[in-house]
Amino acid sequence: MKRRSESPDPDAEEQELSFQDLIGLGSHSARKSHYSVLEEKLAELEAERNRYKWLFENALHGIFQADFNGTVRAANPAFAAICGYDDSRQIIDQPQLLETLFDDPADYAQLKRELRQTGKVYRFLSSLNRRDGVRIHVSMNALLKSEAGEELFEAFVLDISAFKEAQEALTRLNEELEARVMRRTRELTVLNEKLVLEIGEREQMQEQLRLAKEAAEQANLSKDKYLAAASHDLLQPMNAARLLVSTLRERTLAEQDSYLVERVHLALEGAEELLNDLLYISKLDQQAVQPKFEVFSIQQLLASLEGEFQPLAACSGLQLKVLPSSLCVRSDVRLLGRILRNFISNALRYTNQGRVLVGCRRKGSQLSIQVWDTGEGVPDDRLTEIFHEFYQLDSHRRSGRKGVGLGLAIVDRLARMLDHSIEVSSWPQQGSMFSVEVPLADAVESQQAAYKPEMAGDNLEGACILVLDNDENILISMEALLRQWNCVVYLARDQEEAIDLCKSRSLRPDVILADYHLDRGQTGTDAVLAMRHCAGTDIPAAIITADYSDESIQLFQDLRMPLLNKPV
Repeated sequence: MKRRSESPDPDAEEQELSFQDLIGLGSHSARKSHYSVLEEKLAELEAERNRYKWLFENALHGIFQADFNGTVRAANPAFAAICGYDDSRQIIDQPQLLETLFDDPADYAQLKRELRQTGKVYRFLSSLNRRDGVRIHVSMNALLKSEAGEELFEAFVLDISAFKEAQEALTRLNEELEARVMRRTRELTVLNEKLVLEIGEREQMQEQLRLAKEAAEQANLSKDKYLAAASHDLLQPMNAARLLVSTLRERTLAEQDSYLVERVHLALEGAEELLNDLLYISKLDQQAVQPKFEVFSIQQLLASLEGEFQPLAACSGLQLKVLPSSLCVRSDVRLLGRILRNFISNALRYTNQGRVLVGCRRKGSQLSIQVWDTGEGVPDDRLTEIFHEFYQLDSHRRSGRKGVGLGLAIVDRLARMLDHSIEVSSWPQQGSMFSVEVPLADAVESQQAAYKPEMAGDNLEGACILVLDNDENILISMEALLRQWNCVVYLARDQEEAIDLCKSRSLRPDVILADYHLDRGQTGTDAVLAMRHCAGTDIPAAIITADYSDESIQLFQDLRMPLLNKPV
């Protein structure tokens, strides 16, 4: 052993003295010199201890230390609060407390097993039974420790009940949403299936409607075609009856017989007008009437109308006056003529005394063609209704010469087709004014052919007339009427009979009255041309027909054969 006097190491001695002094084994002077350092170190240790104690006591997470028997050795207030206790002292040193805290003992056993295997556990999820019996969800981080040969573990506990509840609520919400989506999907599937069925049914209905519409249109077209095709046969007996009645009207009869003949005449006239209007409505329905616009002098049309209606006005004891006009218009001469004919015929029919005036008035770029009368008039609240089909005023129904309520309906449709405006003014028991406005046009060229009336009014007394018709009743009626007019009458049923008369008797008639549609596809125009060729001269001829087609009318104009509409 070395002595102090034997070359001592100053550093070693200083270190030895310092250690001894620090542990209180040195001299009194040495202890005294290092006491302040010791106090300072102890103060630091105390401060550190207090800081850790403060953190332990005020930590937001629960912290506890326990042995593997389940006894809690230490716990902070946060862990006590998590377990439902007011003070951490209430849970310290309780034997096997952890076994009762864990809701599932298997979780506690698993925690201890993992700690012994790995020495630490992170985010261990489990459920604890709070003191008040409420089940809470926690997450733990635990660390294995050994003190004095005893196994302990320390754990940090986080209450995740709110998070778990939110997670469960979110899960339930997702499940509810999924259930709602599935339920809605099923509902939509059912609705889609119903919609598919409804679409199929609607398509079937639309197909049925289309077929029904086509059938209706076909039936309507067949009806129109039938009326158009049957017009000749329908008007043949009407024509014969009208001719016979006209013959009787011109004879001197007893008063009672004359009255009966006049009533028959009025009845036939009404039936004739109805039939003609129905045929024309049918043509409008099947769009067989198409306007052909041209520029013409309105005076030509007015002169034709005056010549046509002047005899009827005279027979009715009325004055018909047509004022001349030098203006030209752009329209369809045939359709415009039908509109004006309806206005004038209505004015004559419903005027008992006085006159009917036809005149023109310029309105800017339009020409208003007006028909004035001194008749019964129309109430203000009926001015639009009179243009409806089959509509008639009560006063008109009671009159002797009544219409059928189609004339003004035809006028309205023709005016809309021509884009002409119709105006009506009326004063009950004083008269009415019907007008149509037509666009004005520049004067027609001088070389344009003048419009000629469809009927000529020459005196036929003593004339030789050939009547060509395939209907026996028509031949008898025409012969009776013409002979009553002191005419020489020859009859033929077809072209061959007419040629035989021409050859056998050297017949050169003054006039030929030929029906257009004959038997075996023959036409009156062909028969007239054959007669002219046989006679070697251009014999005047008129065609009698119920065919009002544009092609037929154009043919008659080209052949310069005037047209007489059935019934004559």
